Amino acid sequence: MSTTGRDLARRLKLLLVLGTVTTLALFFAYRGVHDDTVPLSTESAPGILAVDTAQGALREAHRVVRGTGAEGDTSGEFLTQVSVAQQSLALAASENVTGVAGRHDVQTVTGLIAVYSGWVERRGREPDGSPLRAAYLHYAEKVLGLEAEPGTEGDIMSRLDALRGAQLAEARRQAAFPWQLWFGWCTVAVLYAALCGALLETQRYLRRRFRRPLHLRLLAATAVCALGVPLLARHTLAAHRAMTDSVADVRVPARPDAVPEVAGEVQGALADAGFWASLSDWVLLGGAVVVALTVWGLWPRIAEYRFRGPR
Repeated sequence: MSTTGRDLARRLKLLLVLGTVTTLALFFAYRGVHDDTVPLSTESAPGILAVDTAQGALREAHRVVRGTGAEGDTSGEFLTQVSVAQQSLALAASENVTGVAGRHDVQTVTGLIAVYSGWVERRGREPDGSPLRAAYLHYAEKVLGLEAEPGTEGDIMSRLDALRGAQLAEARRQAAFPWQLWFGWCTVAVLYAALCGALLETQRYLRRRFRRPLHLRLLAATAVCALGVPLLARHTLAAHRAMTDSVADVRVPARPDAVPEVAGEVQGALADAGFWASLSDWVLLGGAVVVALTVWGLWPRIAEYRFRGPR
């Protein structure tokens, strides 16, 4: 009695199960990394640099106040730097890196900047020699918090430091590779090896049983599997390295004149983030192609034995 039909059907079932499970495992493992590449590039890193810009602008504004006397309290340079800080904070809020809490912090800081500017303007309206000038400057500096002790929460700079810390924590989470992702990619590696091995074993069986040197459909399925998974793994490794490098670039607060350079480095490192993320849709398509080629290659042979009796 021939067992060829049953052997082929058993191999087909095994290949369908392995193909489907490998595709799903690869899809979720790939998305687990690449779902965070675009947010890190377009939201988290720009949000952190926006806070750096705001802090630098406020420091420069206060330097103008302290360094130019009464005429500097409401000078064009002071107002320009305050405007830069406010615009940078608006950008940080629009990036929405830390959600509702971050937007609330930005609103609070914006209000404190208005209070700070009010004290500076009141100082500027006082004549030289007035004791109120020193008092108003003291109040302005307390609100600004340039010399605040660590742990202070009520001034502008302390709140911006806390906001930056929360943004950086989110960026680190996005760039992390936790044990769940390690487990997912190890599972993909095991399933990938099993699927390639099953495809090769099936081709050897067909060659031995039917005396045909090549089975093009199964060979094509094997090629898609053998080339696709390593290519996606390579893109994932490149993306993870780019993400960790980008977080390292923004880890230390950047000077105002260095912000454009840091932003350029991050943008360059993650320039392909959108392309990398878009490949997740091709994972499902590639898996469907492997499954379809497998069925197309084996089903005609199985059909030859479907209605045969034992012999």
